Order: sequence, then C-alpha cells, then structure tokens
Amino acid sequence: MSNSLPGNRSPILHAAHLTKRVESGERSLTILSDLDLEVFPGESLAILGQSGAGKSTLLGLLAGLDAPSAGELRLFGESLGELDEDGRAALRAGRVGFVFQNFQLLPTLTALENVLLPLELAPGADAEARARDWLGRVGLGERLDHLPKQLSGGEQQRVALARAFVTGAELVFADEPTGNLDPATGERIIDTLFALNREAGTTLVLVTHDRALARRCDRCLELVEGRLRVAEAEELGA
Repeated sequence: MSNSLPGNRSPILHAAHLTKRVESGERSLTILSDLDLEVFPGESLAILGQSGAGKSTLLGLLAGLDAPSAGELRLFGESLGELDEDGRAALRAGRVGFVFQNFQLLPTLTALENVLLPLELAPGADAEARARDWLGRVGLGERLDHLPKQLSGGEQQRVALARAFVTGAELVFADEPTGNLDPATGERIIDTLFALNREAGTTLVLVTHDRALARRCDRCLELVEGRLRVAEAEELGA
C-alpha cells in the first residue's frame, strides 16, 4: 500500500529513498532504510513505532534538523539537501512549529517570552498580542509571567503548543507530546492539540508509540525495521 494520499495535490513534505546510518564503533547501524513518504497540506499523520524504532530520528530528518545518509527530502517544494543549516532554518521560520516530549522551554523565560521566541524570526508589530492570544487559547491567559518551573508539566506543554502555532505555522511536528505526562493530563493536551490544529488548518506530523493517539489522526503509518508501512484500523484497535 502507498505511503501517500491519492489525488492531485502537491505534497508539503516529500521523502524519497530516505536512509539514515550511524557509526557505532566499527559497525554501521542502519536506522532508516530506503524510506518513502509524502505528507499533504491539512492532513494529520501519525507515525507509530516502538521505543528505539527511529521515530524521533525520522522526524528530525523530515524537519531538516538532521541530514540523511542518502535519499531526497523536499519541504515546501525546496530540496533540503541543497540548503545549508542557515538555509534550512530560514525555510522553517514562521512556517514550521515543534512540540517536544520534554517541552523544550527556556527556563529563564516566562511563558509569554517563550511563546514570543519564534516570532523573533518572523517579527510583526502585533507579536506580543499574538503571543498573549495563543496563551489564552490554551488556557494560560493568567500565567503569562510564570517561569516554566512555576508551571505543571501539562501547563508547560500548553505553552509549547502555543509556541508551535503562534507564527501561523503551515506544518507542526509533534514528538511524543504526551510522553512526560500522566494519562489524564496527556488526554487534555491531545484534545487541545487537535482543536488548535483544526482551527488553524495546519498540517500535523505526530510520532508516537500510543495507538489510541495514532487513531485520532487522518492517517497512520508504522515504522518497522527502518521502513514505513500502512497501519490498518484493526491493528490500531479501532
């Protein structure tokens, strides 16, 4: 089965023959092998896999945070292989958002200042108003001046959600966004993530080991032995 959706739309993200190898002592370890993937505007895609399957490695490659050993990657129609690190960062600025398992908030900055950070790369006169608005949307309008250490894990992840969407990102990558949260808090975070995603019309690529979470996406692929395959509904417990 194909790892793409049918139709004539152009993909927002395209990977062809993607391979990633790392050196371990005298051995070469292949993490991803000849992997193909297309992601289309507006869809939500789950990449499912066990711990150690290479999900985070794949996400880093797709976002241009790391370079593949072989293969081609195109983001927004641009070949990542033809761009240096600064060029890839410029391509992502204002167009790509991230949500990480460990939140990745700067500890010395307030909630408001953390959400303002990506707006420094895409500045506008209304930057602070936008940051305040998005913190209000995730229920933290009264916690703007709090440092991360003054927030619970769920609140920190809500700050991270606001930061991911504040620029009007076309594409959001989420790496195990509930991995450091208890189940009830994680469920609320995912409800918020999907609500924001629908409201903004953003493309979402989410990597997870949680099959219940994967079921909530439009499409689910599973990473097995370095390759992607379609995860059928019965495998997800639907």
